[in-house]
Amino acid sequence: MDEDAILSDVEGEEEAHQEEVGGDEKVQVCQLTQETIGQGLSLLCRTGNGLGHAFIKLDLKDNNHLSDLSPLASLTQLLWLKVDNNAVACFKGQPFAQLTYLQWLSVAVNQLTDLDGLVGPALESLSLTGNSIQRVSGLQSGCFANLVTLELRGNHLDTTNGINLPNLQRLYLAQNVIKHLEGLERLERLTTLHLRDNQLNTLDGLSPNMKCLQYLNVRGNDLDKNALQCLRLVSKTLQVLVISENPLVESTDYRLSVLVVLPQLERLDKDTVSPDERAEAQERIKELREEEISDP
Repeated sequence: MDEDAILSDVEGEEEAHQEEVGGDEKVQVCQLTQETIGQGLSLLCRTGNGLGHAFIKLDLKDNNHLSDLSPLASLTQLLWLKVDNNAVACFKGQPFAQLTYLQWLSVAVNQLTDLDGLVGPALESLSLTGNSIQRVSGLQSGCFANLVTLELRGNHLDTTNGINLPNLQRLYLAQNVIKHLEGLERLERLTTLHLRDNQLNTLDGLSPNMKCLQYLNVRGNDLDKNALQCLRLVSKTLQVLVISENPLVESTDYRLSVLVVLPQLERLDKDTVSPDERAEAQERIKELREEEISDP
C-alpha cells in the first residue's frame, strides 16, 4: 500500500467547522505514557522497505491535558496525528522534526501562542484552531513545502502577514481580530480564503497574484461599498463570495453592485446568481462604460 492509498483511508477531506475555545480553568497537566500512546494508535501498515509494520495513525484528543509530546519522537512512521483539547503551549522541544512522514496534524484547542519550533516537511493539512496564536512568522515555505490546507480559526491574529506558503490552497482565518490583509500576494495557488468574523473595514491586500482564488468568505466584518473595488483584483477567478453581515449589504441593490464588479460570480452569499441578475448586471456595466466614453 502506497502512502496516497493510506491517506485516503485515514484522512479524507474534513469539512470546515467552528471550534469552541476552552476557558481559563486550571487543569492538571499529565505525562504522555506508553499506555496512553498505545490506546490511541491505529491503522497498522507496512513500512517503506516492506520488511516491517508500523502504526501510522494516532489520536490523543481530550487525552489528560497533555503538554509534552516528546515521547512521540520514536513513532517515525506516523502519517496522521490529532492532539486536540490538550495543554500544548509551544512547539519547541516537541518531536515534529523526527516525524518526517507526518501529513495530517491537528493541535486544535490547546495553549499555543506562536509557531516557533514547528516543522512539517511532509505536512499537507495543519489545524491550529482555537489557540491563542498572535503571529505566524514561522510559516515559511522551506519548512512546509507541501502544506495545502491551514486552519487558524479562533486565534488572536490581527494580520495575515507571515504566511509565506506559495503552495497553500485553503486558508481558514475566521474568528480572529484581523484588521489588515498583508502578504497575500505570496499565495499564488490559494483557492479558498475564509475570513469570517474579523475586523476588516477594507479588502486592500487582495492581490492579482492570487490567480486561483475561487471562494472568499468575509462575512461578519465592517466592509462598506468602497471595499468592492478591491475585489476587481481577483475578479477573473472568483466564483463564490460570502459578504453578508457587513454594512454594504444594507443597500437594497447590493447584489447588483457586487455583480457589476464580479460579473462572472456564480454564488453570492447563500444564493446562486440568477440569469436575470446577471443580465441586469451586464446592462449596468454597459451603461457605466457608455458614461465613461461620453464623459472622459
